[in-house]
Formats: sequence, C-alpha cells, structure tokens
Amino acid sequence: MIIWLNGTFGAGKTTTAKELTSRIPDSRLFDAEKVGEMLWHVLGVPERDFQDFPPWRGLVVETARQVLDHVGGTLVVTQTVLVERYWQEIRTGLAAAGIPVHHFLLDTDRDTLVNRIETDTVPESVSARQWRLDHLPEYQRSLPWLRREAEVVDTTGIPPSGVAEIIMTRVGSA
Repeated sequence: MIIWLNGTFGAGKTTTAKELTSRIPDSRLFDAEKVGEMLWHVLGVPERDFQDFPPWRGLVVETARQVLDHVGGTLVVTQTVLVERYWQEIRTGLAAAGIPVHHFLLDTDRDTLVNRIETDTVPESVSARQWRLDHLPEYQRSLPWLRREAEVVDTTGIPPSGVAEIIMTRVGSA
C-alpha cells in the first residue's frame, strides 16, 4: 500500500510522513524526489522540473513496486505533484501494478503556508525559500484537480501528529 502525501511546500508533508512511519508498522518513507535527483546525473538539470522527464514518472512507479515486492508493508510518499497528467500516469501505473494508493492533499490557507515557509529553519528549506514561495501560484492553479483526486486534510492549526491521526483513521476506514 502507498500513502501519498501531496500538497505544496510547507503544507507539512515531510513532518507528517515521519509521524506516520513512526506509527505504522512495516512502513517506510519513499522520497520520490531522490529519483529525480538521480535522473539529473543522466539527463542533466531539467528546464523546469525533474517531473517533466517521462522516465521520472515510470521510475517512481517501478521503484515503489520493487520496494514493496521486496519488503512489503506501506510506503509513505512525500511528493508534490501539481501536473494532473503526471499524477494520472503515476496513479495508473501503480494501479496496474496492483498497489493500492491512498492519495492525500495536505492543504492550508495561503497566510499559514507563507508563514511556515518563511520561518522554516531547516538549512535546505532556507536555501529553497524563494523557490517555494514562487511555486504557490502554481499550487493554487492545481487545487481544483487536486481536490478531485485526493482526500483533503486541512493542516491549519493541526500539529503533524494530529494530521497523521486523521490520515491513519481515513486509511483504516477505507
């Protein structure tokens, strides 16, 4: 099974994923961004985003399938996907592989997002601060299809432990 945490940068995906993997037996964090980083060495730095490389989408599916075949359990994926066609490719590939996916959109209001991004002190987050802020309009434009394709969890005012509880309850009742 895969629990896919989608949402813009600052929505709480990584922190929530750590909460989930600490609570769900036989679960692992799968950072699909690492697949994109690997492709940079082969294909070069993308013009816009590594997700634009068609091999990224296929490799995410195949990596998830092989990891689950090898160790079983649950993969918790933290990856912002804002292009609907890319999500459809991934979802279709995972379904063809027989992997159930619970897709969650971690969402919060713009003011909270901006505050989280601007006050994040993790070194890699600080260096990516402007990039994250610059991508908020793209996230806003993606919200209509994201809300259709994912279960929305409003993270405003809820600590990551509470968000993890909401997700576990929803996955458990599915």
